[in-house]
Parts: sequence; C-alpha cells; structure tokens
Amino acid sequence: YKQFEFPGDILAKMFVSDHGRTTFESWCTLERTDQPGVIFAAGGATTIWVDFPNQKAVTLPDWVRALVSD
Repeated sequence: YKQFEFPGDILAKMFVSDHGRTTFESWCTLERTDQPGVIFAAGGATTIWVDFPNQKAVTLPDWVRALVSD
C-alpha cells in the first residue's frame, strides 16, 4: 500500500476470524509505530488443519478453536 522507509519501527498486527470445522482465516497488517492506524501492508491466508500422514483435513482441536473463537 505504502513504501516503508528506513529508519523506522514496524508494528505487525495479527487477526483471525471465520473459523469453520477444519479451517480459519488469518491476516496481518503492518504499520509504522510513528504513524498509528496507517496501514502500509496487509495480507491473509486460510489455514487448514491437516492430518499430514493421511493428507486429509481434520477437525480443529478444541484448544485451537478456543483461540480463534475469541
């Protein structure tokens, strides 16, 4: 969105939402600490909980669901 310039301190904010049975959404914003609220960069991803040996999506564990539900 905007170019970062050196020197400067960067604040990364992580968010999660929209949990489903096997997935949740996550995204991150980056801003300079001396320009709070001005987003310089952002991105996101869908996280899928996977049983790697079986290569299948599986239900989110209760402890993960509790973290992404708040």
